Amino acid sequence: MNKKTSNKNFALIGAAGYIAPRHMKAIKETNNNLVAALDPFDSVGVIDSYFPEADFFIEPERFDRHLYKLRKIADNKVDFVSICSPNFLHDAHMRLALRNDAHAICEKPLLLNPWNLDGLEEIEIETGKKIYTILQLRHHPSIIELKKKFDQMPNDKINDITLTYITSRGKWYFYSWKGDVKKSGGVVTNIGIHFFDMLSWIFGKVRNSVVHLAEPDKASGLLQLEKANISWFLSLDKDNLPAKAKENRQSTYR
Repeated sequence: MNKKTSNKNFALIGAAGYIAPRHMKAIKETNNNLVAALDPFDSVGVIDSYFPEADFFIEPERFDRHLYKLRKIADNKVDFVSICSPNFLHDAHMRLALRNDAHAICEKPLLLNPWNLDGLEEIEIETGKKIYTILQLRHHPSIIELKKKFDQMPNDKINDITLTYITSRGKWYFYSWKGDVKKSGGVVTNIGIHFFDMLSWIFGKVRNSVVHLAEPDKASGLLQLEKANISWFLSLDKDNLPAKAKENRQSTYR
Protein backbone atom coordinates (compact mmCIF):
# COMPACT_ATOMS: atom_id res chain seq x y z
CA MET A 1 0.00 0.00 0.00
CA ASN A 2 1.39 3.40 -0.95
CA LYS A 3 2.19 5.81 1.83
CA LYS A 4 0.31 9.06 1.77
CA THR A 5 2.19 12.26 0.95
CA SER A 6 0.08 15.24 -0.08
CA ASN A 7 -2.50 13.00 -1.76
CA LYS A 8 -5.60 11.64 -0.04
CA ASN A 9 -6.64 8.06 0.60
CA PHE A 10 -10.07 6.99 -0.62
CA ALA A 11 -12.31 4.00 -0.06
CA LEU A 12 -15.26 3.21 -2.33
CA ILE A 13 -18.58 1.50 -1.64
CA GLY A 14 -20.46 0.09 -4.63
CA ALA A 15 -17.49 -0.77 -6.84
CA ALA A 16 -19.52 -2.92 -9.26
CA GLY A 17 -22.08 -0.22 -10.01
CA TYR A 18 -22.55 1.90 -13.13
CA ILE A 19 -21.17 5.12 -11.64
CA ALA A 20 -18.20 3.69 -9.72
CA PRO A 21 -15.69 3.88 -12.63
CA ARG A 22 -16.25 7.64 -12.82
CA HIS A 23 -15.27 7.96 -9.17
CA MET A 24 -12.19 5.78 -9.70
CA LYS A 25 -11.19 7.89 -12.71
CA ALA A 26 -11.64 11.12 -10.74
CA ILE A 27 -9.60 9.79 -7.80
CA LYS A 28 -6.83 8.76 -10.20
CA GLU A 29 -6.82 12.02 -12.18
CA THR A 30 -6.58 14.12 -9.00
CA ASN A 31 -3.49 12.14 -7.90
CA ASN A 32 -5.23 10.51 -4.97
CA ASN A 33 -5.25 6.84 -4.00
CA LEU A 34 -8.00 4.22 -3.71
CA VAL A 35 -6.96 1.88 -0.92
CA ALA A 36 -10.11 -0.20 -0.40
CA ALA A 37 -13.40 -1.03 -2.14
CA LEU A 38 -16.59 -2.83 -1.16
CA ASP A 39 -19.31 -4.54 -3.18
CA PRO A 40 -21.34 -7.73 -2.58
CA PHE A 41 -20.76 -8.56 -6.26
CA ASP A 42 -17.24 -9.44 -7.32
CA SER A 43 -17.44 -8.33 -10.98
CA VAL A 44 -15.11 -5.41 -10.32
CA GLY A 45 -12.29 -5.95 -12.80
CA VAL A 46 -12.54 -2.27 -13.67
CA ILE A 47 -10.49 -1.59 -10.53
CA ASP A 48 -7.44 -2.98 -12.36
CA SER A 49 -7.59 -0.05 -14.78
CA TYR A 50 -7.12 2.41 -11.95
CA PHE A 51 -5.99 0.92 -8.62
CA PRO A 52 -5.02 -2.77 -8.91
CA GLU A 53 -3.41 -2.66 -5.43
CA ALA A 54 -6.66 -1.64 -3.71
CA ASP A 55 -8.00 -4.10 -1.14
CA PHE A 56 -11.43 -5.50 -2.02
CA PHE A 57 -14.22 -6.78 0.23
CA ILE A 58 -17.62 -8.34 -0.36
CA GLU A 59 -18.68 -8.20 3.31
CA PRO A 60 -19.39 -4.76 4.85
CA GLU A 61 -18.35 -6.00 8.28
CA ARG A 62 -14.83 -6.86 7.09
CA PHE A 63 -14.64 -3.60 5.13
CA ASP A 64 -15.63 -1.64 8.24
CA ARG A 65 -12.99 -3.47 10.28
CA HIS A 66 -10.38 -2.73 7.60
CA LEU A 67 -11.12 1.00 7.71
CA TYR A 68 -10.83 0.86 11.50
CA LYS A 69 -7.38 -0.75 11.24
CA LEU A 70 -6.22 1.78 8.65
CA ARG A 71 -7.15 4.77 10.79
CA LYS A 72 -4.89 3.47 13.54
CA ILE A 73 -1.94 4.04 11.19
CA ALA A 74 -1.56 7.72 10.31
CA ASP A 75 -0.10 7.21 6.83
CA ASN A 76 -2.84 4.76 5.80
CA LYS A 77 -5.96 6.39 7.23
CA VAL A 78 -8.85 6.80 4.77
CA ASP A 79 -9.70 10.47 4.24
CA PHE A 80 -12.79 10.11 2.01
CA VAL A 81 -15.30 7.35 1.27
CA SER A 82 -17.02 7.51 -2.13
CA ILE A 83 -20.53 6.04 -1.90
CA CYS A 84 -21.95 4.58 -5.12
CA SER A 85 -24.30 2.05 -3.53
CA PRO A 86 -28.09 1.71 -4.07
CA ASN A 87 -30.11 4.66 -2.79
CA PHE A 88 -31.62 2.94 0.24
CA LEU A 89 -28.14 2.14 1.62
CA HIS A 90 -26.74 5.68 1.39
CA ASP A 91 -27.72 6.59 4.96
CA ALA A 92 -25.96 3.58 6.50
CA HIS A 93 -22.89 3.98 4.32
CA MET A 94 -22.48 7.68 5.08
CA ARG A 95 -22.64 6.83 8.77
CA LEU A 96 -20.05 4.08 8.27
CA ALA A 97 -17.69 6.60 6.64
CA LEU A 98 -18.04 9.24 9.35
CA ARG A 99 -17.69 6.68 12.15
CA ASN A 100 -14.34 5.77 10.60
CA ASP A 101 -13.15 9.39 10.75
CA ALA A 102 -13.56 9.95 7.00
CA HIS A 103 -15.58 12.45 4.99
CA ALA A 104 -18.34 10.96 2.79
CA ILE A 105 -18.85 11.76 -0.89
CA CYS A 106 -22.26 10.36 -1.76
CA GLU A 107 -24.21 10.07 -5.00
CA LYS A 108 -27.69 11.61 -4.95
CA PRO A 109 -30.15 11.22 -3.38
CA LEU A 110 -28.44 11.39 -0.01
CA LEU A 111 -31.58 9.97 1.60
CA LEU A 112 -35.01 8.67 0.64
CA ASN A 113 -36.65 10.02 3.80
CA PRO A 114 -36.06 13.72 4.58
CA TRP A 115 -36.64 13.21 8.32
CA ASN A 116 -33.31 11.32 8.45
CA LEU A 117 -31.38 14.49 7.56
CA ASP A 118 -31.32 15.62 11.19
CA GLY A 119 -29.57 12.40 12.17
CA LEU A 120 -26.88 12.93 9.56
CA GLU A 121 -26.33 16.48 10.77
CA GLU A 122 -25.90 15.15 14.29
CA ILE A 123 -23.24 12.63 13.28
CA GLU A 124 -21.41 15.34 11.31
CA ILE A 125 -21.23 17.41 14.49
CA GLU A 126 -20.21 14.40 16.62
CA THR A 127 -17.39 13.29 14.30
CA GLY A 128 -16.28 16.62 12.87
CA LYS A 129 -16.50 15.10 9.38
CA LYS A 130 -18.58 16.28 6.42
CA ILE A 131 -21.00 14.73 3.94
CA TYR A 132 -20.74 15.92 0.34
CA THR A 133 -22.95 15.06 -2.61
CA ILE A 134 -22.44 15.07 -6.38
CA LEU A 135 -23.70 18.21 -8.14
CA GLN A 136 -22.30 17.56 -11.62
CA LEU A 137 -24.84 19.57 -13.65
CA ARG A 138 -23.83 22.72 -11.78
CA HIS A 139 -20.41 22.38 -13.42
CA HIS A 140 -21.67 21.81 -16.98
CA PRO A 141 -20.66 24.79 -19.19
CA SER A 142 -24.11 25.17 -20.79
CA ILE A 143 -25.82 25.07 -17.38
CA ILE A 144 -23.42 27.68 -16.00
CA GLU A 145 -24.25 29.93 -18.98
CA LEU A 146 -27.97 29.35 -18.40
CA LYS A 147 -27.64 30.41 -14.77
CA LYS A 148 -25.74 33.56 -15.76
CA LYS A 149 -28.52 34.43 -18.20
CA PHE A 150 -31.29 34.11 -15.63
CA ASP A 151 -29.28 35.85 -12.90
CA GLN A 152 -29.39 38.95 -15.11
CA MET A 153 -33.18 38.88 -15.44
CA PRO A 154 -35.50 40.98 -13.23
CA ASN A 155 -35.89 39.46 -9.77
CA ASP A 156 -39.68 39.63 -9.94
CA LYS A 157 -39.96 37.64 -13.18
CA ILE A 158 -41.49 34.15 -12.85
CA ASN A 159 -40.53 31.80 -15.69
CA ASP A 160 -42.81 29.03 -16.97
CA ILE A 161 -40.79 25.92 -17.79
CA THR A 162 -41.61 22.45 -19.06
CA LEU A 163 -39.19 19.63 -18.20
CA THR A 164 -39.61 16.38 -20.12
CA TYR A 165 -37.17 13.48 -19.78
CA ILE A 166 -37.95 10.08 -21.26
CA THR A 167 -35.30 7.39 -21.16
CA SER A 168 -36.31 3.85 -22.10
CA ARG A 169 -35.45 0.98 -19.78
CA GLY A 170 -35.75 -2.74 -20.39
CA LYS A 171 -37.39 -5.42 -18.25
CA TRP A 172 -34.22 -5.81 -16.17
CA TYR A 173 -34.88 -2.43 -14.55
CA PHE A 174 -37.97 -3.64 -12.69
CA TYR A 175 -36.16 -6.72 -11.37
CA SER A 176 -33.32 -4.61 -9.99
CA TRP A 177 -33.29 -2.42 -6.87
CA LYS A 178 -34.02 0.57 -9.11
CA GLY A 179 -37.47 -0.79 -9.85
CA ASP A 180 -38.30 -1.15 -6.15
CA VAL A 181 -39.69 2.17 -4.88
CA LYS A 182 -38.73 1.31 -1.30
CA LYS A 183 -35.10 0.90 -2.33
CA SER A 184 -34.72 3.55 -5.01
CA GLY A 185 -37.41 6.15 -4.27
CA GLY A 186 -38.84 5.61 -7.75
CA VAL A 187 -38.51 7.45 -11.06
CA VAL A 188 -38.16 10.88 -9.47
CA THR A 189 -35.01 10.02 -7.52
CA ASN A 190 -33.58 7.65 -10.15
CA ILE A 191 -33.67 9.89 -13.23
CA GLY A 192 -35.02 13.24 -12.04
CA ILE A 193 -32.89 14.13 -9.04
CA HIS A 194 -30.08 15.86 -10.96
CA PHE A 195 -32.53 17.93 -13.03
CA PHE A 196 -34.35 19.12 -9.92
CA ASP A 197 -31.06 20.08 -8.29
CA MET A 198 -30.02 22.01 -11.39
CA LEU A 199 -33.34 23.83 -11.62
CA SER A 200 -33.36 24.84 -7.95
CA TRP A 201 -29.77 26.08 -8.32
CA ILE A 202 -30.84 28.37 -11.17
CA PHE A 203 -34.37 29.41 -10.13
CA GLY A 204 -34.21 29.41 -6.34
CA LYS A 205 -35.71 27.61 -3.39
CA VAL A 206 -38.82 25.44 -3.51
CA ARG A 207 -42.07 27.23 -2.69
CA ASN A 208 -44.44 24.37 -3.46
CA SER A 209 -44.33 20.89 -4.96
CA VAL A 210 -47.27 18.82 -6.20
CA VAL A 211 -47.09 15.34 -7.73
CA HIS A 212 -49.85 14.65 -10.25
CA LEU A 213 -48.79 11.16 -11.34
CA ALA A 214 -46.65 8.56 -9.59
CA GLU A 215 -46.35 5.16 -11.28
CA PRO A 216 -43.49 2.62 -11.34
CA ASP A 217 -42.32 3.77 -14.78
CA LYS A 218 -43.40 7.43 -14.92
CA ALA A 219 -44.18 10.49 -12.83
CA SER A 220 -45.27 14.08 -13.32
CA GLY A 221 -45.99 17.16 -11.27
CA LEU A 222 -45.62 20.89 -10.72
CA LEU A 223 -42.57 22.35 -8.98
CA GLN A 224 -42.85 25.99 -7.95
CA LEU A 225 -39.54 27.73 -7.28
CA GLU A 226 -38.79 31.35 -6.39
CA LYS A 227 -38.33 32.31 -10.04
CA ALA A 228 -40.03 29.52 -11.99
CA ASN A 229 -43.07 27.29 -12.27
CA ILE A 230 -41.94 23.95 -13.68
CA SER A 231 -44.28 21.37 -15.15
CA TRP A 232 -42.29 18.14 -15.26
CA PHE A 233 -42.72 14.68 -16.73
CA LEU A 234 -40.32 11.76 -16.30
CA SER A 235 -40.75 8.37 -17.93
CA LEU A 236 -39.01 5.05 -18.59
CA ASP A 237 -41.71 3.96 -21.04
CA LYS A 238 -40.64 3.94 -24.70
CA ASP A 239 -44.27 4.44 -25.71
CA ASN A 240 -44.05 7.97 -24.27
CA LEU A 241 -41.33 8.94 -26.74
CA PRO A 242 -42.43 11.57 -29.31
CA ALA A 243 -43.12 10.32 -32.83
CA LYS A 244 -40.01 12.01 -34.20
CA ALA A 245 -37.80 10.30 -31.62
CA LYS A 246 -39.32 6.93 -32.51
CA GLU A 247 -38.75 7.56 -36.21
CA ASN A 248 -35.09 8.30 -35.50
CA ARG A 249 -34.86 5.21 -33.28
CA GLN A 250 -33.90 7.30 -30.27
CA SER A 251 -34.26 5.63 -26.87
CA THR A 252 -33.95 8.91 -24.96
CA TYR A 253 -35.71 12.26 -25.29
CA ARG A 254 -35.05 15.33 -23.20
